[in-house]
Amino acid sequence: MGRWDYYSYTPSKPREAKGGIKAEGKAAKNWWTKRWISVLESFSLGARLTRGRSYARQGQVLSVEIAKGSVLATVQGSRVKPYKIKINVKTLSDAEWQKALAVLSGQAIYAARLLAGEMPADIEQVFAQAGVSLFPNRENDLETACSCPDWSNPCKHIAAVYYVLGDEFDRDPFLIFKLRGMDREELIRQLGAANDSAMGNPDLDQAEHCEETENGVLSADSNAFWEGRTIPADFLESASIPKLRAAPLRQLGNIPFWRGKESLIKALEPVYIRASGTALAVLEGKKTE
Repeated sequence: MGRWDYYSYTPSKPREAKGGIKAEGKAAKNWWTKRWISVLESFSLGARLTRGRSYARQGQVLSVEIAKGSVLATVQGSRVKPYKIKINVKTLSDAEWQKALAVLSGQAIYAARLLAGEMPADIEQVFAQAGVSLFPNRENDLETACSCPDWSNPCKHIAAVYYVLGDEFDRDPFLIFKLRGMDREELIRQLGAANDSAMGNPDLDQAEHCEETENGVLSADSNAFWEGRTIPADFLESASIPKLRAAPLRQLGNIPFWRGKESLIKALEPVYIRASGTALAVLEGKKTE
């Protein structure tokens, strides 16, 4: 075997994956996804990053589970059994999060945008003021493992998962916070609590224990809740179609790995509108189709 034969390498061809998660393959829409990709490119993955992008676009990534500080995924490679991927992302400590939240809540525009589900363009500067980084900024901030026989780490299968994550960040920027240790609900709750405190509103703990009043504030006593109360005679007379459409969907936020041409909220909003009209008609005793 000659020297050239020793160093030559023919890339393996992955098996066809059915029902995989296809990365869109388009340029990143939002700045935070571009930032994520720039982080990956700074790790000097070379051809592995290119092949990983190709795997992602072909739909070789079969599943992805995102938790606080970790990602579990399966990727269909050249072997029959899909490879198992694990990515650990260094999370921020409680103290680091409190510093970041203190800066965020101190500037109303950042808190307002986050509470509205938006990612402020200069939020990285806010985290920097708190002495922490929102995005991983060192290669050892990411610990990766793949069950494939490739000695390289990260390999092309891990790189494919990176690109699928980038697509999800485009749809739901709160996943970046989740990977750093705080999910959307917790972030919004803590920001809301910090804003309430700053505005001199009643303490949340006091609000949880307030008694039932004419304004409809519920008691924290579970027994009182299940006992119920008398329904007013005019209860149904005040029924109306909500001004905020598809409120439950908006409260849930973006659905992970939704692949529709438009957001799930926009796709289902007409259904909610029609359901509201039908429900109101039923309450009023009108005929429905």
